[in-house]
Amino acid sequence: MEKVIVRVFRDVKGKRTELPRYMSPHAAGMDVRAAESAMIPPGMTALVPTGLFVEVPPGYELQVRPRSGLALKKRLLIPNAPGTIDADYRGEVGVILLNGGEEPFAVAEGDRIAQLVLCKVYEAVWEECQKLNDTSRGGGGFGHTGTK
Repeated sequence: MEKVIVRVFRDVKGKRTELPRYMSPHAAGMDVRAAESAMIPPGMTALVPTGLFVEVPPGYELQVRPRSGLALKKRLLIPNAPGTIDADYRGEVGVILLNGGEEPFAVAEGDRIAQLVLCKVYEAVWEECQKLNDTSRGGGGFGHTGTK
């Protein structure tokens, strides 16, 4: 697997947070941790800081994605998933968490709250035309193939 260097600065008011890391040999995402505690009421969102400032290389993005176990068991979601950290952003990485459960959700400092996935991006160049190529789907939209 190709390795790409992503520069990172950790700043959590004198504390040393763990760097994001892969939790298994073939994991696509790196778990990232909360730098501060937070209480998220049911149906509400919170921006949870990570204490990380990153320098994503040009031509890449870091995607912020939910952790599947938290989504399934606690209904803790990332409403803008995948969130994007662009190559020119230099602010602190924060994770927007949505509590879709019925009870308040407590995030403790150091909890694994999301995954970061490094993805290659391509710059689109628009080519305006008078007609698009035909496909068998055509203009069929949501649910156009039925439910079964």
